[in-house]
Amino acid sequence: MSAIRLLVLGAVRRRGRAHGYQVRADLESWGAHQWSNAASGSVYHALKTMAGQGLLLAHETKPSVTGGPPRVEYEVTDEGEKAYFTLLHTALTSRDPRLDLLAAAVGLIDDLPRAQAVDLLRQRARVMDEWRAGIASHLPPDTDLDTWGPIGEVIGLWLHTADSRAQWTHRLIRRLEEGAYRMADDPADDA
Repeated sequence: MSAIRLLVLGAVRRRGRAHGYQVRADLESWGAHQWSNAASGSVYHALKTMAGQGLLLAHETKPSVTGGPPRVEYEVTDEGEKAYFTLLHTALTSRDPRLDLLAAAVGLIDDLPRAQAVDLLRQRARVMDEWRAGIASHLPPDTDLDTWGPIGEVIGLWLHTADSRAQWTHRLIRRLEEGAYRMADDPADDA
């Protein structure tokens, strides 16, 4: 699973119809070029690839006034919509997605209804708890990892990772339950 697929589908979906430059500009405005592989070439490659896979529909617009080829605009197909939400759900519930994939999913989490987002994150928290329990179950009682040499450091790293990821997930769940962010099923602002 790739963060760029999730990001590009999300960016096109949010615009309704967009050309590559708009998608790239949106991702850059989100800072995605800093924490993911959302470089210019990968965005255009993803657009063309996903159009070829039927996830995006490509529309040629008028030819460029400077003599270049027509600009291509993309929109998400029904199949692309399904793929988008599958990627989003998988990234939010996985114990150990790559950090760029998790960041992409969290950045797009407001495309979900609030209760669904909370449920997916609760699934992630359960998986985190099971992962930590699985690591700890192999340790003798009152284990001092400092006496285990480098292996103790590795086990300590995994325990710390499980704890910090679970803590972060529980914090996000709390924030969503308290009403943070405008989610897909929240009423529109009447401003």
